[in-house]
Amino acid sequence: MEIKVDESGIRIDKYLSLKTEYSRNKIQKLIDKELIHVNGRVIYNNYKVELGDLIEILELPIEPLDNLEPSDIPLDIVYEDDDLIVINKASGMVVHPAPGNYQDTLVNALIGRHNLSNNGYRPGIVHRLDKDTSGLMLVAKNDFTHEKLSTMIGEKQVERHYLALVEGTFNNETGTIDAPIGRDSKYREKMTVTSINSKNAITHFKVLERFNNYTLIECILETGRTHQIRVHMKYINHPIVNDPIYGKVVSGYLEFGQLLHSKKIKFKHPRTGQVLEFEVMPPQEFMDILNWVVND
Repeated sequence: MEIKVDESGIRIDKYLSLKTEYSRNKIQKLIDKELIHVNGRVIYNNYKVELGDLIEILELPIEPLDNLEPSDIPLDIVYEDDDLIVINKASGMVVHPAPGNYQDTLVNALIGRHNLSNNGYRPGIVHRLDKDTSGLMLVAKNDFTHEKLSTMIGEKQVERHYLALVEGTFNNETGTIDAPIGRDSKYREKMTVTSINSKNAITHFKVLERFNNYTLIECILETGRTHQIRVHMKYINHPIVNDPIYGKVVSGYLEFGQLLHSKKIKFKHPRTGQVLEFEVMPPQEFMDILNWVVND
C-alpha cells in the first residue's frame, strides 16, 4: 500500500491511523518491524510526516491456513458469536503451532470447525496462555475483531484475573509487582526479572486465603509478558506451586504443571460495545492439590 502525504507535522503513527484501516498500535508494530518506509527509508514512530512524503506499508507474509492440519480435540467453549470465541483452555494444551509442535494445539482444534482471523500459524490468537496454565482466553473469528481485541489488550481494556496457589505466606493483603521481564541469559527457556533487553511488566495481586506455608492469591495483569505471573511470583520468593520451571513439583503431579488458572475475563464486545464477563472454576487437578494443601 502506498500513500501520498497531504498534511505536515503529524506523527506518522497518528497520521496512518487516520488514513488507513490500521490502529495506531498496529502501525507502531509495523514500524518496529521496519515494514513502513517513507521515501524509501526506514523510519521511527516519532517521525513527523511532511507534505509530499510517499509512505509505503509492507505486510509480513501470511502462511495460509491450509498449511495447518485440524485436530479432533474436544474444546470447552464458554461463549461464541459471529466475531469471537471465549474458551476455557485445558491445562496441558499448547495454544498455537510452533517449530517442533505443529499438531494437537488449540489452533489445530479450532480450524475446520470455526472461522478464524488469518494470522499465520496463530490464526485467531490475540493473547495466549502457557501450555500448563488453564482457563479463559479470547479467540478472534475475523480480522476486524482480531485488530480490535489486540488494541484493547494493549490499551488495558480487557480485565484478566488469575487464580494462583503459591509457596509461603504473605504479610500484606494486596500488592503490586512492577519489575521488567526479559529472557534469562543463561537458561534461554526461562524468563527473568532483568534490566537487560526487557519489557515493563506489572502484576497486581490480593490474598484470598492463607494456609500452612501456602497462599491462594488472585492476580490481575496490567501487562502480558511471557510467564509474567510465574516470574513475578518467583521474584518475590513465592513461586507458584507445582511450577516445573520456576518452583517445585508436587509428588504425583509432574505432568499437570503450575497451579495457575485464568479464572475471569471482562471486556466490551469489540463490535457492539456490550460488556461481557465470564468466570470458570479451576480444573480438578488444581482443586486436588489445593485440598491437599488445606489438609496438610
